[in-house]
Order: sequence, then C-alpha cells, then structure tokens
Amino acid sequence: MIIRGDEPEQIRLLRKLYKPGNYFMQGNEAVAYGALFAGCRFYAGYPITPSSEIAETMARELPKLGGYYLQMEDEIGSIAAMVGASWTGFKVMTATAGPGFSLMQENLGYAVMTETPLVLVDVQRSGPSTGQATKGAQGDFFQARWGTHGDHPIVAVSPTSGQDAFWEIIRAFNIAERLRTPVVFLFDGVLAHTRELVKIPDVDEVEITYRKLPQNEEEAKLPFGDPHGDGVPPMPLFGHGYFTHVTGSTHKENGLRDVYTPEVHDRLVRRLHRKIEKNRHVYEKYEEHFTDDAEILVVSWGVTARPALGAALKAREEGIKVGLFVPKTVHPFPGERMKELGKRVRAILVPEMNLGQMILEVQRFVNDDVLLKGVNKIGGVPLTVEEILREIRGVA
Repeated sequence: MIIRGDEPEQIRLLRKLYKPGNYFMQGNEAVAYGALFAGCRFYAGYPITPSSEIAETMARELPKLGGYYLQMEDEIGSIAAMVGASWTGFKVMTATAGPGFSLMQENLGYAVMTETPLVLVDVQRSGPSTGQATKGAQGDFFQARWGTHGDHPIVAVSPTSGQDAFWEIIRAFNIAERLRTPVVFLFDGVLAHTRELVKIPDVDEVEITYRKLPQNEEEAKLPFGDPHGDGVPPMPLFGHGYFTHVTGSTHKENGLRDVYTPEVHDRLVRRLHRKIEKNRHVYEKYEEHFTDDAEILVVSWGVTARPALGAALKAREEGIKVGLFVPKTVHPFPGERMKELGKRVRAILVPEMNLGQMILEVQRFVNDDVLLKGVNKIGGVPLTVEEILREIRGVA
C-alpha cells in the first residue's frame, strides 16, 4: 500500500520511474529511494551536512509522484510540519545531522506523546556542537534514546550499507505506521557518502504497512485509547470528518487535556511504553555471524559492523573462535538475545565510532565475569579491519 486509496496509480508511477536493477548511488540516495518505495509523500527539512543529498533527492523525485517537498526555515519548523502532515494521512520523513537533531528534540517528544507516525533520519557527524561537519560518527546513539525529555519510549534502527539503508528505511516506515510512533533512523556521514551498488527491486517485492484507521465512530472518539489490546489506537485523520483533539499535554483517551489527574498521566505514559515493549516482534531485528561456537563476541552497529565482519572473518582464518552480533534495531536494545550470547562467551568487544555508548547497553545484559572492552575511535575516520582484528587477537 503506497498512499491509501491511490495504490494502483502510485504503483504504476513507481514502475515507470524506477526500473528494477543495480544502481551505483550514495547511501543518502538509497535512503531517499527507499522512502519513496515505502510510500513517503511528504518531506519537510532544512539542509545540513552530511544529510543534504537526501533532501536534494526528495525535492527532485517527490513531485513526480504527486508528493510534497517543503524546505522550512529551520529544523524546528521541519519536524512540526511533519507532525501536521502525518495527521492528514501522509507518510512523512525528514533528514538532518547532529545540530539539527538537537533542535528537533522537543517536537520529537511531541510526536511520541501524540503518537504521530514519522521517520527522522539522523546522519550522524562528529560532535559536539559543529564538530567535523563533513565527517561521520556514531556519537548520537544515546541522543536518539534520551534526547527528548520525560519518560518516553523510542524505536531507532541503523543500517550497515547502502543496500541495507534502502530496506531499513522501508522497515522504519512500517514500524512507525504499525505502532503509531516516531522512528529514528541512525545513519552516518561515512555510509551517507559511500557510493556502492544498490539493487532497486520491483515494487511488488516491497511489503509496506499503513496505520490503523477507526472502523466506526466510537473508535474515532478515542484516538488515544486501546480498543484492540495491543496498545496501538486507530488514528482518525484530519479531514475525515471526525472531531479530534491533539495535544502534547497529558490527555485522556478522548484526546482532551487533563494535567491534574495523576491516574490519567500514569495510564497514558505506561501505555506508550507498553505499546513499544509488547510489540517487540514488530521491530526487533539483529544479525548474527559465527555465534554458534564463538568464544569471543564482537558487538557492533551501523557502519562499524562492516569492518567488524571483516575482522571476524580474518580472525577465524587464524583459528580464533569469534562471532559477530549486529543489532539493526538499536533501541529498544535486543537485550534478551544479548544476554543469551553473553552466557556463552568469555570476552566481548564493542567497536564503535564514539568513546563508548552502545557498550553501556551491552553491559546491562552480560555477567561481570565476561571481559567487556570497547574499541573506540573518533575524529571522523572509520575503524579498520586491522584495528578491530588487533583487539580480537589481544583477548584471544
């Protein structure tokens, strides 16, 4: 389903414009084309290195599909426009980098509280502040989780290649629509500007999801209820004839503001958390390599998972029993699987392009008798196979 009610025409346009085959493109372009196949027809953003090619591609391609590209005055306005467009039924996306991601945090919290489906691409660059604007990094791992204030759940996914980015952005949209929630797409400046082969599939190969809509007037009257028991309320859309009240303040199931009753706030926020935790099967995803007999485990994510796999392959050629665990959904972290793997190994290495962030999530789920060591590099230059291999040899 591309745009609800207009699927045949959208499928025809996608087939006409984007022939299946292998294309040589940047990671940023792969993100944009994946979003188009996912059904994104509204993009609001503000150019910022190293994400700008996403905006450029969307500005060029969206009008061909009857979509809308809106360049706003800043990142605050961009995410606000996304929220409004989503409530009219559009699948929406923006792309930014660290400083812009910081500006979006308040309205990201608003999207969580109002249960607004959207996809926010953060093409990570070296920080803090302006940092190295053209260099990649993985320093926004915890900003994605805790950047906005208050007790809030979040889903964040992270790809490992251009091809992976194409499919993972589609998955991000599906999660956002299925769970009526914002999803953060953690990309980075290295993959964003890496040119490699990306296979564009036929549109029939792409499975996509659309949000639940009210089936009757009674469901429409409770846009923040839980009529199906999965924590995900149907979403009445503006323009469909319903009277809907949307506020970032604490609200009752009917959407009306109630900031004075403790039970109302407790019930709302706990449901937001339960909605994410109860539906792990919708979003949890990870890859494993050589974990069956591993004595040493490498845990990595995003761009760093690529040299980590190369290092694991070389280490096994040397007779070192090493495995690789790659979370594709980094928030909520796949803790139960991490716990299972942690019981079977004696050492865990966590390579990442920061000074140690995902390692803190790993630490929550492994026993103290397991050697846990970070392999960290900053400065905008990715970790290499040899650098990770050296650390594997050091604990072998």
